[in-house]
Amino acid sequence: MRKRIPLYEVTRELAAVAMGRRPATLVIRDGRWVNVCSGEIIDHTDIAVHAGRIAYCGPDASPLIGEETTVVEAAGRYLVPGLLDAHMHVESSMLTVTQFTRAVLPHGTTGAFIDPHEIANVLGLPGVKLMADEARTVPLAIYVQVPSCVPAAPGFETTGGEIGPTEVEEALTWPNVIGLGEVMNYTGVAAGDEKLHAEIAATLRAGKTVGGHYASPELGAGFHAYAAAGPSDDHEGRTAADAIARVRQGMIAFLRQGSAWHDLVAQLSAVTESGIDPHRVALCTDDRHPGTLVTDGHMDDVVRLAIKSGLPPITAIQMATLNTAEHFKVSHDVGCIAPGRFADIIITSDLKSLPIELVLADGAVVAADGKLTVEITPPAYPPEARDSVHLARSLTPADFEVDAPIDSGTVAARAIGVVENQVITNARTVELPVEDGEVRLPTDGDLAFLAVVERHHRSGRIGHGFVSGFGLSPRCALASTVSHDSHNLLIMGTDPNAMAQAGNRVAEMGGGVCLVRGNEVLAEIPLPIAGLMSSAPAEEVAAQAERLHRGLEECGCRLNNAFMTFSLLALPVIPELRLTDRGLVDTKAEKFVPLFLT
Repeated sequence: MRKRIPLYEVTRELAAVAMGRRPATLVIRDGRWVNVCSGEIIDHTDIAVHAGRIAYCGPDASPLIGEETTVVEAAGRYLVPGLLDAHMHVESSMLTVTQFTRAVLPHGTTGAFIDPHEIANVLGLPGVKLMADEARTVPLAIYVQVPSCVPAAPGFETTGGEIGPTEVEEALTWPNVIGLGEVMNYTGVAAGDEKLHAEIAATLRAGKTVGGHYASPELGAGFHAYAAAGPSDDHEGRTAADAIARVRQGMIAFLRQGSAWHDLVAQLSAVTESGIDPHRVALCTDDRHPGTLVTDGHMDDVVRLAIKSGLPPITAIQMATLNTAEHFKVSHDVGCIAPGRFADIIITSDLKSLPIELVLADGAVVAADGKLTVEITPPAYPPEARDSVHLARSLTPADFEVDAPIDSGTVAARAIGVVENQVITNARTVELPVEDGEVRLPTDGDLAFLAVVERHHRSGRIGHGFVSGFGLSPRCALASTVSHDSHNLLIMGTDPNAMAQAGNRVAEMGGGVCLVRGNEVLAEIPLPIAGLMSSAPAEEVAAQAERLHRGLEECGCRLNNAFMTFSLLALPVIPELRLTDRGLVDTKAEKFVPLFLT
C-alpha cells in the first residue's frame, strides 16, 4: 500500500486542485456532509481528493473532475469522518497489524491509537519497532504510543524486555509515534518514581501526549497527584462520577467498550444527565477479541451503542473522531472531513443505525458493504518474533500441586475473585481441604488452581494461587501466553494433569491458547508471533476463539468473554489481587502476600 503523504509535501497541489488548475484524483458527489467541526449536516456537498487528502469540500465540484478522476456517487447519503479508536492494543485482538487492519476497515475504523506494550513485554523495544514499521505499510492511520510500563510493576513480575527513559526518548523520534503509552503504575507516579517521571518528562519535552491509566476507585490526593504529573487521558473509569472527575482534572475521559469491559453506558450519563462537555470525552475499545470484531464490529458498534444510550448522532461521532484527533494533536490529518485532511470517509444512509456502506481511506475506496476491496500484503516476521516461549523444561503435574502448611484438615487461603465484565478483581478468603499435605479443591466448582510459569528466561519459576468465579468443572485446564502484561504462561485448572498438558501444548505451538478437558484438547489458538498474535485472517482466528468459547462453556464456565478476564489475572497494577511468576500480589498495598493465612 502507498504510504500516507505528509501535508507539507502537497500543499501547492491541493491548492491547485481547489482552484481548478489540476483535476482531482477522486470526487464524491452529492453527499450530506457530517461536519464534526461545526456540528452541522450540510446537504449537497461534493468532496474533491488529491494525493489521499481532501482539496475541496463544498457545492458542485464538477469543474474539478478530469478524464481520469474517479467519481463516487453518494446519492444523498451521509459523509462521516472515518472512526478512530482512542486507545487499544492490537496484540489483544490476537491479530497482526495487517490482519487487524483487514478486520476493522470494513467497519469504518480508519485510524487507531495503539500502545504496543504487550509485545514490548516480550521483545522489548525491537518489538515496538516491529509494530510501528508494519503500521506504516497499511491503509489504516495508526499512531503509536511508546510503552511506558515495561514491566508494568518492576520487581513484581518477569518480562522478556524492558523499556526505560532512554528507549522512550529514542522511540519518540520515530515517524508515527505520538506520545507515551498508558502510565499504569499510578502509585509510582504519585510516589515520585524516578524512571516514570523521566519518561513523562521526555514525552512532554517532545511536545507529545502522556497516556493515562488510573485504575483505582480512590479520587483523593493520589488521583490529583497523578493528573498533575502529566497523564492527559484515562480509560479506566467505570462510573459517571469517574468520568466527571477526570474531566474536572483537565483530562479527556476515554469511555471504553471492549469485548469484556463494558464501561461506556455507565459513564455516558456524565454527558447526557450531568452535562459534562462532550468535547472532553472520547471513545475507545481497549480491546476487542477477534470474535467480537467479526460478529459485532469495532468502533462502529461503539458509536451505535453511544447513540442508543442517548447521545445525538453527531455528538457520538465527534467522540469517535474529532475529539480523539484533537487530543493527540493530529487533527490536521484525521478526525474530520475538511480540506487538507486525509480523505478517510464513511458513506452511510442512516446516522442512527450507521450501516457502513462504503469506506475510503487515504483517498481510495477500501471497503464496500462490509467487505474489504483492497489487497494488503503482510510482512515477513523475523525469527526472533516467532521464538519467544522459553521454558526451563517440559511441565509435569507436580508443577501444579500446591503444598499446604498442614498435613490434613482445612486451611484458609487467599483467592482471586473475578468480576464479570470488569477489569478489577476481589480479594477473597477461602477454606480449602488438605490431604497428605496437598491442597484439594472444594467440590462446588467455583475454585480453580492458578499458576504463572515464567517463559522468557528459562528460570523455571512458577507462581501459585487460586481463582474463583470461572466455574470450571473437574479435569479442565486453560493455558495461555496471552497474560497481561508480562505475558508469561498463565494456566488455570481443576486438575494438575490437565494443566501440565495444556501448558506443554502452548509451548509446542510457540505460544497461544489451549483448553483441555481430561486428556482431550477441546480448543487451541496458535499465536506464534511473540506468543500473542496470529498472521491468519480475523475470520479464522475468530473461529478458533469461538471453539474456545464453546469449550469453556462445556467446562462449566458461563462468564461473558471469560478468556479476556482470565488473561488479566497476572496484571499486578489493577486492583485487587493478582498472581505473577514471583507470587501473589496485593496491588493496593503494593506488596507480595502469602497464599495461606495462618
